[in-house]
Amino acid sequence: MRIDSKPAKRLFDIFASSTGLLLLIPAFFIIAYRIRAEDGGPVFYRGVRVGVNKTAFKIFKFRTMVTNAEKLGAISTSEDDIRITPTGKFLRKYKLDELPQLINVLIGDMSIVGPRPEVPSEVGTYGPEWDVIFSIRPGITDLSSIEFYNEGAIIADSGMNDPHEAYRTLIQPRKLELQKEYAAYASLGQDIRIIYNTMKAMLRFR
Repeated sequence: MRIDSKPAKRLFDIFASSTGLLLLIPAFFIIAYRIRAEDGGPVFYRGVRVGVNKTAFKIFKFRTMVTNAEKLGAISTSEDDIRITPTGKFLRKYKLDELPQLINVLIGDMSIVGPRPEVPSEVGTYGPEWDVIFSIRPGITDLSSIEFYNEGAIIADSGMNDPHEAYRTLIQPRKLELQKEYAAYASLGQDIRIIYNTMKAMLRFR
Protein backbone atom coordinates (compact mmCIF):
# COMPACT_ATOMS: atom_id res chain seq x y z
CA MET A 1 0.00 0.00 0.00
CA ARG A 2 1.43 3.35 -1.02
CA ILE A 3 2.15 5.97 1.60
CA ASP A 4 -0.33 8.35 -0.05
CA SER A 5 -3.19 6.09 1.07
CA LYS A 6 -1.90 5.64 4.60
CA PRO A 7 -3.82 7.43 7.37
CA ALA A 8 -0.63 8.82 8.93
CA LYS A 9 0.29 10.89 5.88
CA ARG A 10 -3.24 12.24 5.46
CA LEU A 11 -3.51 13.06 9.16
CA PHE A 12 -0.17 14.88 8.96
CA ASP A 13 -1.40 16.83 5.92
CA ILE A 14 -4.63 17.85 7.66
CA PHE A 15 -2.82 18.92 10.82
CA ALA A 16 -0.05 20.82 8.99
CA SER A 17 -2.35 22.58 6.51
CA SER A 18 -5.00 23.58 9.05
CA THR A 19 -2.37 24.84 11.50
CA GLY A 20 -0.55 26.70 8.74
CA LEU A 21 -3.72 28.36 7.46
CA LEU A 22 -4.70 29.52 10.94
CA LEU A 23 -1.26 30.98 11.63
CA LEU A 24 -1.08 32.65 8.22
CA ILE A 25 -4.47 34.40 8.28
CA PRO A 26 -2.93 37.86 8.96
CA ALA A 27 -0.36 37.39 6.18
CA PHE A 28 -3.08 36.24 3.77
CA PHE A 29 -5.10 39.42 4.38
CA ILE A 30 -2.06 41.65 3.82
CA ILE A 31 -1.07 39.86 0.61
CA ALA A 32 -4.67 39.88 -0.66
CA TYR A 33 -4.90 43.61 -0.04
CA ARG A 34 -1.65 44.27 -1.95
CA ILE A 35 -2.75 42.21 -4.94
CA ARG A 36 -6.17 43.86 -5.15
CA ALA A 37 -4.78 47.35 -4.62
CA GLU A 38 -2.27 46.92 -7.42
CA ASP A 39 -4.62 46.24 -10.33
CA GLY A 40 -8.05 45.32 -8.96
CA GLY A 41 -7.78 41.77 -10.28
CA PRO A 42 -8.54 38.52 -8.45
CA VAL A 43 -6.44 37.56 -5.45
CA PHE A 44 -6.08 33.91 -6.39
CA TYR A 45 -4.89 32.18 -9.53
CA ARG A 46 -6.97 29.01 -10.05
CA GLY A 47 -5.15 27.17 -12.82
CA VAL A 48 -6.02 23.58 -13.70
CA ARG A 49 -3.48 20.95 -12.63
CA VAL A 50 -3.32 17.15 -12.86
CA GLY A 51 -3.46 15.26 -9.58
CA VAL A 52 -3.57 11.70 -8.29
CA ASN A 53 -4.83 9.16 -10.85
CA LYS A 54 -4.57 11.96 -13.43
CA THR A 55 -7.64 13.69 -12.03
CA ALA A 56 -7.80 17.41 -12.79
CA PHE A 57 -8.21 19.96 -10.00
CA LYS A 58 -7.88 23.73 -9.61
CA ILE A 59 -4.87 24.89 -7.68
CA PHE A 60 -4.87 27.83 -5.24
CA LYS A 61 -2.02 30.31 -5.67
CA PHE A 62 -1.72 34.01 -5.02
CA ARG A 63 -1.90 35.71 -8.41
CA THR A 64 1.53 37.03 -9.38
CA MET A 65 0.91 37.95 -13.02
CA VAL A 66 -1.41 40.24 -14.95
CA THR A 67 -4.98 38.96 -15.21
CA ASN A 68 -4.73 37.81 -18.84
CA ALA A 69 -1.21 36.37 -18.54
CA GLU A 70 -2.04 32.99 -20.09
CA LYS A 71 -3.09 34.70 -23.32
CA LEU A 72 0.07 36.79 -23.48
CA GLY A 73 2.86 34.23 -23.24
CA ALA A 74 4.16 30.75 -22.57
CA ILE A 75 3.22 28.39 -19.73
CA SER A 76 6.70 28.55 -18.20
CA THR A 77 8.01 31.82 -16.84
CA SER A 78 11.43 33.28 -16.11
CA GLU A 79 12.06 35.63 -13.21
CA ASP A 80 12.21 38.60 -15.62
CA ASP A 81 8.89 37.82 -17.35
CA ILE A 82 7.15 41.12 -18.08
CA ARG A 83 3.77 39.61 -17.13
CA ILE A 84 4.79 39.40 -13.46
CA THR A 85 3.40 42.24 -11.35
CA PRO A 86 5.56 44.17 -8.84
CA THR A 87 3.81 42.45 -5.94
CA GLY A 88 4.12 39.18 -7.82
CA LYS A 89 7.90 39.55 -8.03
CA PHE A 90 8.10 39.78 -4.25
CA LEU A 91 5.75 36.85 -3.72
CA ARG A 92 7.66 34.66 -6.17
CA LYS A 93 11.04 35.57 -4.71
CA TYR A 94 10.03 34.26 -1.30
CA LYS A 95 7.67 31.53 -2.61
CA LEU A 96 4.76 33.20 -0.82
CA ASP A 97 2.52 32.68 -3.84
CA GLU A 98 2.50 28.95 -3.03
CA LEU A 99 1.02 29.34 0.46
CA PRO A 100 -2.67 29.07 -0.58
CA GLN A 101 -1.97 25.52 -1.74
CA LEU A 102 -2.45 24.65 1.94
CA ILE A 103 -6.15 24.90 1.03
CA ASN A 104 -5.65 22.22 -1.63
CA VAL A 105 -3.90 20.06 0.97
CA LEU A 106 -6.69 20.50 3.50
CA ILE A 107 -9.43 19.50 1.04
CA GLY A 108 -7.43 16.54 -0.25
CA ASP A 109 -6.30 17.63 -3.73
CA MET A 110 -2.67 17.78 -2.67
CA SER A 111 -0.23 16.73 0.03
CA ILE A 112 2.44 18.76 1.81
CA VAL A 113 5.08 16.63 0.08
CA GLY A 114 4.59 15.05 -3.33
CA PRO A 115 5.40 15.55 -7.03
CA ARG A 116 4.69 19.11 -8.09
CA PRO A 117 1.45 19.18 -10.14
CA GLU A 118 1.63 20.03 -13.85
CA VAL A 119 -0.82 21.51 -16.36
CA PRO A 120 -2.85 19.04 -18.47
CA SER A 121 -1.16 20.02 -21.74
CA GLU A 122 2.24 19.12 -20.31
CA VAL A 123 1.11 15.85 -18.76
CA GLY A 124 -0.29 14.90 -22.16
CA THR A 125 3.28 14.69 -23.48
CA TYR A 126 4.38 12.18 -20.80
CA GLY A 127 4.93 8.54 -21.72
CA PRO A 128 3.61 5.60 -19.64
CA GLU A 129 6.95 5.35 -17.83
CA TRP A 130 5.90 8.38 -15.75
CA ASP A 131 2.50 7.02 -14.64
CA VAL A 132 3.88 6.18 -11.19
CA ILE A 133 4.05 9.92 -10.50
CA PHE A 134 0.25 10.05 -10.56
CA SER A 135 -0.17 7.17 -8.12
CA ILE A 136 0.16 9.61 -5.20
CA ARG A 137 -1.14 13.08 -4.43
CA PRO A 138 0.89 15.99 -5.83
CA GLY A 139 2.56 18.19 -3.25
CA ILE A 140 3.58 21.72 -2.35
CA THR A 141 7.22 20.66 -2.27
CA ASP A 142 9.32 17.70 -3.37
CA LEU A 143 12.87 16.76 -4.30
CA SER A 144 12.67 18.73 -7.55
CA SER A 145 11.42 21.83 -5.72
CA ILE A 146 14.65 21.82 -3.72
CA GLU A 147 17.00 21.15 -6.63
CA PHE A 148 15.27 23.73 -8.84
CA TYR A 149 14.33 26.24 -6.16
CA ASN A 150 15.64 29.02 -8.44
CA GLU A 151 13.80 27.71 -11.53
CA GLY A 152 12.92 31.20 -12.76
CA ALA A 153 16.56 32.28 -12.67
CA ILE A 154 17.67 29.14 -14.52
CA ILE A 155 15.21 29.89 -17.30
CA ALA A 156 16.14 33.58 -17.39
CA ASP A 157 19.87 32.78 -17.60
CA SER A 158 19.48 30.05 -20.22
CA GLY A 159 19.87 32.39 -23.18
CA MET A 160 16.94 30.66 -24.89
CA ASN A 161 14.20 32.79 -26.44
CA ASP A 162 11.37 30.43 -25.49
CA PRO A 163 11.01 30.05 -21.68
CA HIS A 164 8.98 26.88 -22.05
CA GLU A 165 11.58 25.29 -24.29
CA ALA A 166 14.21 26.21 -21.70
CA TYR A 167 12.09 24.53 -19.03
CA ARG A 168 11.67 21.37 -21.09
CA THR A 169 15.36 21.21 -21.92
CA LEU A 170 17.07 22.25 -18.68
CA ILE A 171 14.62 21.33 -15.94
CA GLN A 172 11.86 18.93 -16.88
CA PRO A 173 13.90 15.74 -17.55
CA ARG A 174 15.64 15.85 -14.16
CA LYS A 175 12.43 16.96 -12.41
CA LEU A 176 10.53 13.95 -13.73
CA GLU A 177 13.28 11.57 -12.62
CA LEU A 178 13.21 13.02 -9.09
CA GLN A 179 9.42 12.82 -8.94
CA LYS A 180 9.47 9.21 -10.14
CA GLU A 181 12.08 8.40 -7.49
CA TYR A 182 9.96 9.95 -4.74
CA ALA A 183 6.76 8.20 -5.85
CA ALA A 184 8.49 4.83 -5.89
CA TYR A 185 10.16 5.12 -2.47
CA ALA A 186 8.03 7.59 -0.52
CA SER A 187 8.05 7.43 3.27
CA LEU A 188 7.03 9.70 6.10
CA GLY A 189 10.67 10.00 7.12
CA GLN A 190 11.57 11.15 3.63
CA ASP A 191 8.73 13.69 3.76
CA ILE A 192 10.16 15.19 6.94
CA ARG A 193 13.62 15.42 5.36
CA ILE A 194 12.19 17.10 2.26
CA ILE A 195 10.32 19.67 4.36
CA TYR A 196 13.52 20.39 6.33
CA ASN A 197 15.61 20.72 3.16
CA THR A 198 12.96 22.94 1.57
CA MET A 199 13.19 25.34 4.49
CA LYS A 200 16.99 25.31 4.19
CA ALA A 201 16.72 26.13 0.48
CA MET A 202 14.35 29.02 1.22
CA LEU A 203 16.79 30.52 3.70
CA ARG A 204 19.76 29.99 1.40
CA PHE A 205 18.21 31.72 -1.61
CA ARG A 206 16.85 34.58 0.46
